[in-house]
Amino acid sequence: MGSKGNELYKVTTSQQAISSCCGAMITSLLVTPLDVIKVRLQVQSNPSLKGRSFLESDGLMDHVCVYENGTNKTCQKASRQFTGMRDAFVKIIQREGVKALWSGLPPSLAVSVPTTVIYFTCYDQLRDAFLSKLGEDNDYIPLIAGGIARLCSATIISPVELIRTRMQSRRLTYKQLHACISSNVSKDGWLSLWKGWGPTVLRDVPFSALYWCNYEYFKKRLCKRLGKHEPTFLIAFSSGAAAGSIAALLTLPFDVVKTHRQTEIWESETSASQQRHASVWEIMKRIVAENGFTGLYAGIVPRLTKVAPACAIMISTYEYGKSFFRRLNKERDIKNR
Repeated sequence: MGSKGNELYKVTTSQQAISSCCGAMITSLLVTPLDVIKVRLQVQSNPSLKGRSFLESDGLMDHVCVYENGTNKTCQKASRQFTGMRDAFVKIIQREGVKALWSGLPPSLAVSVPTTVIYFTCYDQLRDAFLSKLGEDNDYIPLIAGGIARLCSATIISPVELIRTRMQSRRLTYKQLHACISSNVSKDGWLSLWKGWGPTVLRDVPFSALYWCNYEYFKKRLCKRLGKHEPTFLIAFSSGAAAGSIAALLTLPFDVVKTHRQTEIWESETSASQQRHASVWEIMKRIVAENGFTGLYAGIVPRLTKVAPACAIMISTYEYGKSFFRRLNKERDIKNR
């Protein structure tokens, strides 16, 4: 389909929303286990929670065990913290069952579906608006549109993201989760549900800006090289994976800070009071002091392993959906003539 065909048969806003919704559901189902492992690895590296294991669970309740120099001081069970992605994968299955890898899936869907619909639809609308005013030769349009779109979606969905992170960091029943939320809201107010918004924005806005800038660049180059007017599934998949990997690597320290701040709200009164008002930079300095510079890159393997396929699956599904609706709109238009 040429540029004229694309102009005549544009995808409507509702069709963009449907495409992004389908992509979000498929992506969440496939990559949630990797997200669970990433969060577990980041949580155990949190200096304020040092020595605690989130492994001990009999399926009914958690057993928080404190370790000193690798020795279990409060539980008689012998155990170790996760040593890596594979170790976390095996131990979670052995101790909590396969279903634990999809812990937090309902809130994950509750986060990803509306977030993705808002995010992708907003990005396309902003990009088209900027293109009509600034022209197609402006390379900064994806950068600006991607950053603004992510800022809007992250702000709206931040409370649900907080709940999802908590469910993935330690197994909780919905009754226990409700009790935790009610306790914190009554104590600190509703704004406590936006705890972690700052690090989330610092991670997600640059990530999105970098992602869309690189994605549009790779997509344009591949389409030009292969003589395509719009991206095929393979072009979108490859461009999304490459762009997502680059953005994830550069913004990982903010992802670690986000996870630390969001999980701290659920810890003991003493720990929470000490860390509640810590700034992003103070948390970063604390992580470096306790774990070295590599502490800022905790969970790098599962994050990259998750982000690359997640971005590839999401954007290729989205582009395929839009392509489907373009063909549908064209056939409908021809039929109605």
